[in-house]
Amino acid sequence: RRFDFRPKTDPYCQARYTFCPTGSAIPLMKEDDVIEVYRLQTPVWEFKYGDLLGHLKIMHDAVGFRSALTGKNYTMEWYELFQLGNCTFPHLRPGMDAPFWCNQGAACFFEGIDDAHWKENGTLVLVTTISGTMFNEMAKWVKYDNETGIYYETWTVQASPDKTSVVWFDSYECSKFILRTYQKLADLGAVFNKIQTNYTSIILFSGEPIYLGNETSIFGPLGNKTLAAAIRDFYYPFKPHKTVREFFVDLFKIIDRVILNHEFYLFYNLEYWFLPMKFPYLNIVYEEVPLPVGSKTFFG
Repeated sequence: RRFDFRPKTDPYCQARYTFCPTGSAIPLMKEDDVIEVYRLQTPVWEFKYGDLLGHLKIMHDAVGFRSALTGKNYTMEWYELFQLGNCTFPHLRPGMDAPFWCNQGAACFFEGIDDAHWKENGTLVLVTTISGTMFNEMAKWVKYDNETGIYYETWTVQASPDKTSVVWFDSYECSKFILRTYQKLADLGAVFNKIQTNYTSIILFSGEPIYLGNETSIFGPLGNKTLAAAIRDFYYPFKPHKTVREFFVDLFKIIDRVILNHEFYLFYNLEYWFLPMKFPYLNIVYEEVPLPVGSKTFFG
């Protein structure tokens, strides 16, 4: 869903690691510049855990640019303002009936490409070359995309592991932004190199989802108190844990709800849905998504 504007974030939402600490505006390139475009990929939280999550194929994606005229490099990526946990599960705040979400995501653009960061455990590879004019058109699109597509969504929800199965809900995270960026460049006339490109998806498997309502209709004065209590009870075990014992107690609660009772409550586009969960319940896949072919040729 696209939104008319990006709302201000609530001071309650705090990030352990600052979002886009060295971010800058996207520069205006000269029309005759030749700009190399790089695919960047590294394990999630590589800066903290090294290649640990890379063994599970849980990867973070970005795109890099190099200007031939200036020799300057740039990195562009899209990720959570307040870290992954806050985007995936809400806070249950005292005195508030509705779960409280800190789930905005946004694009970050900054000068430089940290070669070691991307190469050591991941990928840094040239995928195409574009003109300065195409880059500037892409920059306009990034502004629109960033102002209207504002909420991070971790989960993809499918009917089954079959590749042709129904996708009930699609994720909206870093890799989807990179895929949208590549498609925009292709539509502007970029021709991509023939290389294999894989992306991570975290998939829930569910029967047909059941629409429950929005925050007002469920948690408001005239809401459904029984349903509201069930949703709050579902999210409670996903809270941050202070002790190992608390973690394992809540893990058993999660297994009981999701696997044994086939229940999951999804918050998507500001609305709540019930997912009747199905085997194998959850999977992390690292699947190939081919680089795009443009829908038109751009002359500039």
